[in-house]
Amino acid sequence: MNTRVALCLAAVAAALIVLFVNLGHATQFFRTADQAVADRTHLGHRRFRIEGTVVDGSVHESGQQVAFVIESKGVTVDVLHTGDPPQLFKAGIPVVLEGRFEGERFASDRILVKHSESYQVQHPDRVSTTAKP
Repeated sequence: MNTRVALCLAAVAAALIVLFVNLGHATQFFRTADQAVADRTHLGHRRFRIEGTVVDGSVHESGQQVAFVIESKGVTVDVLHTGDPPQLFKAGIPVVLEGRFEGERFASDRILVKHSESYQVQHPDRVSTTAKP
């Protein structure tokens, strides 16, 4: 009986260790641009998500790369993105990038365009009433 209990406890402990190790690798840090710059030494070369607004006039495409600058609370970060940006990507919009710092520049391989929480009707005259059941 004691052997069974010990084996069950060992199996549960091993499962918990595997779970925590895998969760540690799956989790990504999330920082605004100003927080990321302040935490650059701590973040090192670890992969994380960074948020900021694309600075007007900073977007320059060249082949499969896009260079641009993001800003948050007056702090800017140079970005070099590899891959195709999303269709909605442009200057002046908030984005979340996945990647890591490489020197002074953030190397991104994924861009997520943030959408506004408010819906604005662009053509209110198209649908003026709802269908009645």
